[in-house]
Amino acid sequence: MPKVKIPTPLRQYTDGNSEVEVGGATAGEALGNLASEHPSLKQHLYTGDGKLRSFVNVYKGDEDIRYLDGQETEVSDGDELSIIPSIAGGLAGRCR
Repeated sequence: MPKVKIPTPLRQYTDGNSEVEVGGATAGEALGNLASEHPSLKQHLYTGDGKLRSFVNVYKGDEDIRYLDGQETEVSDGDELSIIPSIAGGLAGRCR
């Protein structure tokens, strides 16, 4: 299963875990499964209409998924997805 690295401001929504293994064949599926397993995290990742928030940056390894295939980026066992908060405002400011 892919692993999702959780930034410090969001760990309170993943029971303090810095990394969570989730199922999914794509980055979008993995993030969706993460949000399903940790429902209080969902509002911090997704807009009300289910789109990934613009200030939520997701990387597969060292590559921003926006420059790959977006949420359709394929992931497999052992892949690491990292949620990187935006520096100006964004995720870090929202989670306080």
